[in-house]
Amino acid sequence: MTAFGNGFALGLSLILAIGAQNAFVLRQGLRRAHVLPVCLTCALSDAVLIIAGVTSFARITEAAPWLSPLMRYGGAAFLIGYGAISLASAWRGGGALRAADGPSDSLSAALLTCLALTWLNPHVYLDTVVLLGSVSAQYEQTAVFAAGAVLASFAFFFSLGYGARLMAPLLARPTAWRILDAAIAVTMWAIALRLLIE
Repeated sequence: MTAFGNGFALGLSLILAIGAQNAFVLRQGLRRAHVLPVCLTCALSDAVLIIAGVTSFARITEAAPWLSPLMRYGGAAFLIGYGAISLASAWRGGGALRAADGPSDSLSAALLTCLALTWLNPHVYLDTVVLLGSVSAQYEQTAVFAAGAVLASFAFFFSLGYGARLMAPLLARPTAWRILDAAIAVTMWAIALRLLIE
């Protein structure tokens, strides 16, 4: 039970911060657009990465030492671009993170965006594969640790997606969206800067 609880607590703490992926899930929840498939895509992606980290962390880094700098610089470029889009949206007052009054993306567009925000984000790999993979090595029951982390991911994404409706009145005003977009831009650039100077 200790391994499960620690896996759950660590997994949850790693995904709590608002980032590009979480902001997208929040937007979909507020617009009530494709919430189930988006939440499921995020949670299943995390599950795949957590299991990969717990089962093969050491082998991945030994077999592909070039992977770390590739993820770092490619991820930084992606985050800088996503931050620029969010800042432009904040400047215009609307755009990517609008409340439920705008037209919904198609299911395929929503899933492609979700997959890009998940699999092109270097922090997803650092958090799931590297950090959770290395911490799991401290436990004899690594599968139980991984199960706790996977459950945390499912609980978080579904709570965010379906709980977003409760926040709809707070985020109904355009000013709130502009502030959120600006905060996301700053967050993305801060993460990108940290990746570049490490």
